[in-house]
Amino acid sequence: MTEASLYFRARALKCGAWIWVIILCSGMVGVNEVTLTGRIELQNRGKSDKAPEATSTVVWLTPVGDAPDSLTTTGRFLQHPRLVQKNKSFDPHILVVPVGSVVEFPNRDPFFHNVFSLFEGKRFDLGLYEAGSTRNVHFDKPGISYIFCNIHPEMSAVVIALDTPYYAVSNGHGELVIPGVPAGRYLLRVWSEASLPENLRGMAREITVSESTPSLGIIRLTGTDLPHTHKNKYGQDYEPPAPASPVYERP
Repeated sequence: MTEASLYFRARALKCGAWIWVIILCSGMVGVNEVTLTGRIELQNRGKSDKAPEATSTVVWLTPVGDAPDSLTTTGRFLQHPRLVQKNKSFDPHILVVPVGSVVEFPNRDPFFHNVFSLFEGKRFDLGLYEAGSTRNVHFDKPGISYIFCNIHPEMSAVVIALDTPYYAVSNGHGELVIPGVPAGRYLLRVWSEASLPENLRGMAREITVSESTPSLGIIRLTGTDLPHTHKNKYGQDYEPPAPASPVYERP
């Protein structure tokens, strides 16, 4: 083989290698991502004539079959999730976290709290802890946890632990946006505080995400006049608040 033939053979091999690199790179970045939009509508079937609000409904997508692995992306979640206790309430009322998160529960009231969750999702009881202190909870599996305080019955919150970053919380107009969803098949699930669990389970369905289907359309839920009362961590009614001390006028 002549020196010229060797030169052109080496160039051809080098060119072929670059072609393979380009093909491989194209395969890695070729996944189409879609920004999904949708809207929540709540239809009231309770005794109240007032239509329930569609705000704070959570919608999430879990990959099915050949959809990309969702566990590699967690950038949409809060880096340091916490449920703050302040003015006898939790802030925020609804918190979405990835599975494996450690959520902080700081007490910023000037009195004791006793945070617990014993119904669904993660079950725990933080016991009494004083103002200025913090307790942590590890949400190690997917699920919906209803959070209460054993001292103050008016306090409630919800923590939703997901194994997918593809989720949205609807705004005050019922609108939702899920950005950066790779094309593929997903199982769509919905949670709303205004709907019964059995109704929400019936909303689960498989969808296909593609550039030609960027909308989830209108998701219609049945709202119900759910009772806001609950039992304490012992399964008993809360004790009624102590009566206020009488105020005496100066003679």
